[in-house]
Amino acid sequence: MIERSREWLAGLRQHVDDDRRRPGPAGPTGTNTLSPAQRAAERAILAAHFTLWIDTELPPEGDERAIVVTTSPVGIDVASAVVGRDDPLMNRLRGRLIAVTEAEYRSWTKGHPDPDHQLHVNHWNWIKTSVPPARWPEFAAFPLGPGEHYWLHRTGTVGAGPEQRHCHLWKWNGATASLLKPFIAENVRRL
Repeated sequence: MIERSREWLAGLRQHVDDDRRRPGPAGPTGTNTLSPAQRAAERAILAAHFTLWIDTELPPEGDERAIVVTTSPVGIDVASAVVGRDDPLMNRLRGRLIAVTEAEYRSWTKGHPDPDHQLHVNHWNWIKTSVPPARWPEFAAFPLGPGEHYWLHRTGTVGAGPEQRHCHLWKWNGATASLLKPFIAENVRRL
C-alpha cells in the first residue's frame, strides 16, 4: 500500500473509532431496531452483493489504494465477516479495506478530501428500507400487496475506472425480501 494511502486510511480508522466511542447518535446505529427477519434479509442482500463485488469488480492486483465500503450497520457486520475470513484474498485485503457508514465517510472526507481518488476507492452497498410513499408511483409497474414496502438497494463504485451507480428494487413484506427489478433507473436528481 502506498504510504499516503496508508496514512489516509489510518486517519479514517482513528476517526471512525473515535466517532463510535462518543455517546449519542454518532457511529453506526439502527441495528437494534431491526426485526430478526429484516436483519437477516438485509444481511443476505448486502453479503451477496459484497462478495460478488470482491470476486468480479475489486480493483486489480497491484492497485494499492485504500478501499472504503460505505454501507449500513448491517453492512459493516457483513464486511467484517467476509474480510475476516482466513483465505489469501481476504488476508491481502484486510489491511487496506474498511467498512463505514456514509455519515462517517463524509465527515472524514470533509477534512481529508481525496476528490480524484488517488488514495482510495469508494464502493457503496446499502439498502434504503424507508422509501417514502410519495416515491411509490415510480414503481407502479411493481404493485405492492397489503403491508408491503419498497426497498432500494444502492450500489456503486468511484475511483476504479468509470464511476458506476446502480439501484435494485425490492419489496419487503415483514418476513422476506423479494427482488422486483435489478438495475432500475431512479427519477431523483440526487441520492
